Amino acid sequence: MPANFEFLQSKSEYKLFSLACIEAERVLATSPAMSAIGCRRALELAVKWVYSADNAMKMPYKDNLQALIHEPSFRFSMHKQTWSKLRYIINLGNLAVHTSKSVSYGDAVLSLSALFEFVQWIDYCYGTDYKERRFNEANIPDEKVILDEVKIKEMNSLIEQKDSEIEALRAKVAAMSAKFTAERTVNKEERHFTPVDISEFLTRKKYIDVELKLLGWIFGDDMQEEVELFGMPNPTEKGYADYVLYGKDGLPLAVIEAKRTSKDPKIGTQKAKLYTDCLEKMTGRRPIMFTTNGFETYIWDDVTSPQRKVSGLFSKADLEKLMNRRNERKALDEVPIDDKITDRYYQKEAIRAVCDNIERGHRKFLLVMATGTGKTRTAASLTDVLSRGGYVTNILFLADRIALVNQAKDAFKNYLPDMSLCKLINNREDKNARIVFSTYPTMLNSIDTAKNDAGQRLFSPAHFDLIIIDEAHRSIFKKYRAIFEYFDALLVGLTATPRNEVDRNTYDFFELERGVPTYAYEYETAVNVDHVLVPYHNIEVKTKFLEQGIVYDELSEEDKERYEEDFTDEEGEMPDFIPPPELNEFIFNQSTVDMVLEDLMTKGIKVASGDRLGKTIIFAQNKKHAQYIIDRFNALYPQYKGSFAKRVVCDDDYAETIILDFKVADKEPHIAVSVDMMDTGIDVPEIVNLVFFKRVRSKIKFWQMIGRGTRLCKDLFGPDQDKQYFLIFDYLRNFEFFRTNKDGIEGSETQSITEAIFAKRIRLIHHLQHSAFMDEEYQKLRNSLIETVLVQINALNTELILVKLQLQYVEKYKNEEAFVCLSDTDKHDLINYLAPLVYMEETDEFAKLFDNFMYGLMLSLIESSKARYNRSRRKLISISTCLLSRGTIPQIDNKIELINTIITEEFWANPNILIFEKVRIELRELIKFIADGGNHRKNIYTNLQDEVTFIQEGKDIDPGFTFEDYKFKVNRYIEEHRDHIAIYKLRNNIPLTQDDYKDLEQILTGELGTVEDYQREFKDTPFGLLVRKIAKLDYQAANDAFSE
Repeated sequence: MPANFEFLQSKSEYKLFSLACIEAERVLATSPAMSAIGCRRALELAVKWVYSADNAMKMPYKDNLQALIHEPSFRFSMHKQTWSKLRYIINLGNLAVHTSKSVSYGDAVLSLSALFEFVQWIDYCYGTDYKERRFNEANIPDEKVILDEVKIKEMNSLIEQKDSEIEALRAKVAAMSAKFTAERTVNKEERHFTPVDISEFLTRKKYIDVELKLLGWIFGDDMQEEVELFGMPNPTEKGYADYVLYGKDGLPLAVIEAKRTSKDPKIGTQKAKLYTDCLEKMTGRRPIMFTTNGFETYIWDDVTSPQRKVSGLFSKADLEKLMNRRNERKALDEVPIDDKITDRYYQKEAIRAVCDNIERGHRKFLLVMATGTGKTRTAASLTDVLSRGGYVTNILFLADRIALVNQAKDAFKNYLPDMSLCKLINNREDKNARIVFSTYPTMLNSIDTAKNDAGQRLFSPAHFDLIIIDEAHRSIFKKYRAIFEYFDALLVGLTATPRNEVDRNTYDFFELERGVPTYAYEYETAVNVDHVLVPYHNIEVKTKFLEQGIVYDELSEEDKERYEEDFTDEEGEMPDFIPPPELNEFIFNQSTVDMVLEDLMTKGIKVASGDRLGKTIIFAQNKKHAQYIIDRFNALYPQYKGSFAKRVVCDDDYAETIILDFKVADKEPHIAVSVDMMDTGIDVPEIVNLVFFKRVRSKIKFWQMIGRGTRLCKDLFGPDQDKQYFLIFDYLRNFEFFRTNKDGIEGSETQSITEAIFAKRIRLIHHLQHSAFMDEEYQKLRNSLIETVLVQINALNTELILVKLQLQYVEKYKNEEAFVCLSDTDKHDLINYLAPLVYMEETDEFAKLFDNFMYGLMLSLIESSKARYNRSRRKLISISTCLLSRGTIPQIDNKIELINTIITEEFWANPNILIFEKVRIELRELIKFIADGGNHRKNIYTNLQDEVTFIQEGKDIDPGFTFEDYKFKVNRYIEEHRDHIAIYKLRNNIPLTQDDYKDLEQILTGELGTVEDYQREFKDTPFGLLVRKIAKLDYQAANDAFSE
């Protein structure tokens, strides 16, 4: 029988790719991997043939294979089943050429079959004597050939073709493109083409097999398919496990039950358990169970834990680790806490609280500990306990800034000197270390890029057993949440101030009841009871300008002259009032800044026998403000030669080195003027002065800023003269604000502009499917929007972990059919799961901003949001007016007629979204010419005489953090369970049995909290007495008792 691709030899028009196809099939018997490489190369040439032959194909922004197959004109020219198989050809070819993974014969056959179907589609569209053909595996040649595999991998091809030869062949095809394009239209009407359906077996090949290979599993060796098992509860007593993974000792590590992608993988749980029972009887070891549909995966080790969702399958090393841990684990209450690391009672209570919860099966924990009370030390000690207890091997410590990563690594190095450490930011350090320290973006990138010696992904889903999240109220939301969804690890969050708000609720993230962290050690206890922190003394100052703004009419004659000079613009206009928020934002007043600096230098706490200002942080409004403060300090105090005070902002080169210098007690700088970089996490016990020279409305940030000064410092002022308190100079009413606004004002998460545009396009697509928009022009707009979002979805790189975690949604919505009629669920899924992932090739940020604005205008019209519509209307008129003011720019002049129309009443008399879409398209590339919006505000430096209007000292505020309250939980439980047998007996004066006492103990110190919680809140009060106090004695029972 002739080989499958042999028919191509008689078709000279396919010369560009025919030989590559024939060779890919011919070498299969010799090397499946080389066949896979050949298939990918043949596909690339065939795709380029189509682009040359068909004038309807639009070249994408890049001409690489991924971009070519995702271009909509190509993508939608064929059936989705045919197109979806092209990605398999590419992925398998990449696997073969870029990794050491073996490619099975079956894998390569599947790739050849997919290539054959695509070639058949080409012949169906463009061929001269087309006939339907089917791929037949039996027709593959079985003769072995000699191959130079090294050379093939270098060329990424089985055949040698010079670029000039390829271009010459493409030119010949292009010369006939008009003919080919016309024939395609006719051929599709007259001919028949049927894509091959994808079975469950092929689905497994497409997703699960590839994942296993990338993890290093070797098919037919340590990974077996369709393993026959005995002892199943069916008539034959036989079953066949989809996959069994084996350890180095030849015993089973895991069994995998695979379901088709449309099925919930959990329906295979019982089947997996029965397979596990059989394997245990057959081999003596009970394997771990996985159930997966290629998109969702669940693990169940019923020896140690309940079933849980994981991001993917595990490597051999990870499974060996989990299997060994079954025997290595100790009871954590028997593992002593090392006093050399943590010796304070509350640190030990925090560690025990986490350990108790781990042994009860929990996996997420939140430790709330006041700033300066040793969160990092506690985390190191917990790591030590869990490591010696056999619960963790590899640990990841995450922080949101490099300075905090460095600080944490240095601390762990001191506390755990025998553990290997790695700072992931530094590529020279060993990434296989026991404890890895990283920022969030570095870790997210490393998941995709870091490789082990075998070329496999180093950070597999089970690589880390424990993840410690520093300052857990920051950075754990939005895209960085993917880190915690990817890794199957215990999570311990450290924070001083958990937040409760809809978008970013820390308690919800850690699966805890709101206000009830795993353990809390509060600020008041640390300062007033245990004296492990020092208190603050606040000095609140109001100045006229910062409080009331600058009013021209109230200035002295001299200051009026300066005001007129500084604030009159090019057109002779001058404001008569400068509102307070504009000061320190872009208007900087020398008198105000000098007053603050002189206050600090005269009233601030001194060290070195009173000769030098102690370590100080000035919290500035923005970078320009910070620089102005430095400039004024150097002008006022030139004797310090420019080194006493330094600016610390993220864009400055080597800002981290300034922080390191600031941490050294006797080293300059002694004043750090910071914008956000030193608000949280920086530990400098010598800090004695804080200056709040910016408005703060976040309670979290406010208390973090206060926390910079709370640490103890021995001998700061000389032998036995310790730090007793620190000063806070507040110039912007922050203390006053938080006295009346206990919870502050927290910001919500912001979308990227690309995410916002994608979400608005989806909303428009959803609206435009309504019967009111069935006119052809509206449906053209809808189809255009669909085409745009499909390009973005199909351009997603499914190898990236962020995308892989949402793969089920990528697969669901990558095809045009998914958008025929979007449900509310579809809209939700697209906006919540895919919008954060998509990418826009557009480099003109101002054009993107305009797109977002115009889509918002369209939605406000459709959704009848009058207020939003009127705001947007005014803004579009303002934009048009700005464009008209720059009419000499040729690109603007070309659109002047449309721009003039927008500002007329007639334009707004009968608006519709089609007109708005035209405006969006026509004007989007002009917005960059008015990038300042006509409202650009230059920085103004002036010197008007400010004055102090109010001073108040020593009036502190309540932190106001509500950790609800173990006591509240106990009260609520007893009130809601008055008929519980033990509570009922106590209410009715009936004696309790020993079992009743045990039951109460379990409720009060097991379910509702810990023994430590009970002792902290109720001291030595007996359980029964406490319940009686809360539930009260029943009236009749009381009468009976008193009558006896």
